[in-house]
Amino acid sequence: MKLRILVFATLLMSIGAAVSISAQDAKLHFEHLNALEAKARDVVEVNVDGKLLDLAKRVTTKINDKDARTVGQAISGLKGIYVRVYNFAEPNQFDMSDVDQIRNELNNPSWQRIANVRSKLRDQKVDVFTMFTGDQMSGAAVIMSDTKTIAVVNVVGVIDIETLVELSGRMNIPKMEIERDTRTATVKPGN
Repeated sequence: MKLRILVFATLLMSIGAAVSISAQDAKLHFEHLNALEAKARDVVEVNVDGKLLDLAKRVTTKINDKDARTVGQAISGLKGIYVRVYNFAEPNQFDMSDVDQIRNELNNPSWQRIANVRSKLRDQKVDVFTMFTGDQMSGAAVIMSDTKTIAVVNVVGVIDIETLVELSGRMNIPKMEIERDTRTATVKPGN
């Protein structure tokens, strides 16, 4: 009997660890960007996770406003939101290989690049990646760089895209329209 309980407890802990590990797979290794901090004129670091994110979830469900409740529903599956922005006084004061380490981290089968923008006029690069666990988006990452700025945004957890689309056009969220047919579903900017 004790052996069965021990085996069952071990199995539960293993499952819990596997779920925890898969949720954390979407979190980027921001330590790759540590060298940028010493060179940057301005650094913005935002970490919304743990108790702070739980508080935001609780507050949005209690506000008597449909949009706030919808935001609460959209973020209910999130584990964390992480932002890093590095602004430099002069162009090209940083080593692009620091940013490429993050891009390389996203260049694996778990992540799918959904946007890749290169502007020679502004010497700008923008990459948008998503991670799916089954049919649910479980992470997103955006990396933007130009000659004087690097920005990385990382969202970890289940992201309810349909709920975010419902909020589009309100609360400073750009208007999005979803076109659906039997073959594909695409998102395009609205008016």
